Amino acid sequence: MTHIEQLRHFLEHTASAESERRKNAEPAPLPEKPVPDGSVLQPLPEPELLQDQHVNFLELVELRTTQRQYSSQPLTLQELSYLLWCTQGVKMPLANGGSMRTVPSAGARHALETYLYIRRVEGLQPGLYRFLAFEHALVQMEAVSEEQFFEAFSKRPVVLGSAVTFLWAAEADRMLYQFGARGIRYLYLDAGHVCENLYLAAESLHIGACALGSFDDEKLNAVLKLEEDAGEFIVYAAAVGKLT
Repeated sequence: MTHIEQLRHFLEHTASAESERRKNAEPAPLPEKPVPDGSVLQPLPEPELLQDQHVNFLELVELRTTQRQYSSQPLTLQELSYLLWCTQGVKMPLANGGSMRTVPSAGARHALETYLYIRRVEGLQPGLYRFLAFEHALVQMEAVSEEQFFEAFSKRPVVLGSAVTFLWAAEADRMLYQFGARGIRYLYLDAGHVCENLYLAAESLHIGACALGSFDDEKLNAVLKLEEDAGEFIVYAAAVGKLT
């Protein structure tokens, strides 16, 4: 099968937005992945306490660019909180598992979970974390092999030099519940919305960002302990760091 034939096959098999589960009023999937029992949450500075960034929007859009080299200076916890709020902040929960956030999402499903590989953030131990959007907090995950994490990326030097690597993983069932097979398309569209907000938010803080789409899916899914059989899989990533 050629690549064009594979593309046509994908488009044909994801054309329908019919969802029998939604029609039958089955319970919607949870809007956030549960936290393991006994987890200690790391609260982040509250969004209303974050310093407003007064920017010229046209200038911000013109200046937005990919930055691949970073200084050794750490991000502050407030800066990380700002970036997370701008990319996945929950403005209002909705009935039936949806939410209004700082980015658009098909059907307000927001079927992405944000993971962070933190190397240099003031007040946080290096390691792997998950962002809890509804609590605006972090939960630290089990320790992972740095080598295993870095080798999953084709642009390894960018990740090695970053202060934080953002990782967006799909919880596909949230989207499929409402849109059936067509929801697969929306997962990737949503990731694009999130990453663009990261670029603009980072630029407003004079922080560099680099989108990462070339990685070994299987290795990253394993590092994040994603359950592929349950529709969990890595979609997109981005490196972030202070500029040199």
